[in-house]
Amino acid sequence: MSQLERTLKKIFPQDHSAREAARNGLNQLTSPHLVTPHPALGELAALAIDLAGCATRPRFSRRGIVLMAADHGVAEEQVSSCSATATDQMVRAILAGGGAINALAGQCGAQLFVVDMGVAADLRDLAGGLINKKVALGSGNIAVGPAMSAAMARRSVESGIDVADSLLPDCDLIGIGALGRGNSIAATAIAAVCCEGEVALPDSCETGNDDARLDHTTDIIRRALQINQPNARDGLDILAKVGGFEIGGLAGLILGAAAQRRPVLVDGLVATAGALIAARLEPFVRDFLIFAHSSAEPAGRAMQAALGCRHPLLDLGLYTGDGCGAALAMPLVTVAASLLSPLEPSTEAAFAAAEREIQR
Repeated sequence: MSQLERTLKKIFPQDHSAREAARNGLNQLTSPHLVTPHPALGELAALAIDLAGCATRPRFSRRGIVLMAADHGVAEEQVSSCSATATDQMVRAILAGGGAINALAGQCGAQLFVVDMGVAADLRDLAGGLINKKVALGSGNIAVGPAMSAAMARRSVESGIDVADSLLPDCDLIGIGALGRGNSIAATAIAAVCCEGEVALPDSCETGNDDARLDHTTDIIRRALQINQPNARDGLDILAKVGGFEIGGLAGLILGAAAQRRPVLVDGLVATAGALIAARLEPFVRDFLIFAHSSAEPAGRAMQAALGCRHPLLDLGLYTGDGCGAALAMPLVTVAASLLSPLEPSTEAAFAAAEREIQR
């Protein structure tokens, strides 16, 4: 049995008894109607119940943000306004402490991890601060053929599972984001495969607002789908045909976290595409996804709707997907978890029973 298959067998839905115990306990707190019939704390109480269902005693003092980095061959089609070395430069800047995510991660008390899944540059000089899971020097150009082989797709997902397995013993809550030239094109192609109806094009800093560039991007995505014909029901096939190495890594990290019943804060268009791939491989992962913010990208909103998860925590018009939204939302998750701490002993008993069941 492969690592991916072993991981999928460990993923189960949220624990119903723990959710009910949390709901009953929240209703007994002093705030009137905290959960029913009219929830005074709205989505915050709902999030607390979700946290109870996926992590039996959610305590999120140890936080991490994981950024998966890779380049995409489709950038050769001049769909990106970024320079050819943009991903290399972004990785180096963040590891040197010079990114917005560095400041925000520090403020929310999260440790920052950068994973090289397929940056088109030699980053071996960054070995001290970079997690090396490089599959290749960038994925293929989806406008002329598949992004990667089936074996590479599986390897990228299993590499993400490796990252989850190595980090989760020391992290109670993980936020995820992505870095990579051409990645919004791949993410939008995944949305077009998986979401019903017409999916709007990226409206991001990568494509810009130039009408001619957007028309060109439309043609590129349609050509990629026509040439590659991804199977919408097969997550690995979608990934191999029109995805990217970092998208596979994000999907694997989500699967690995769900197997350990840990929630994941999803940040941005590309991370949402990774979540969609993970859900194609195992639908129960939806129970462990928390969307940090409402995507400003039309394709991101379509994917969030397709995943059917709870309303995103923030709506700040963010286009960034480099973990900044996850960092901003982490305090809200911690506050929601704190609502569970004063619950009655019977709730704790339900949590303990759920933990014993998980360990079995």
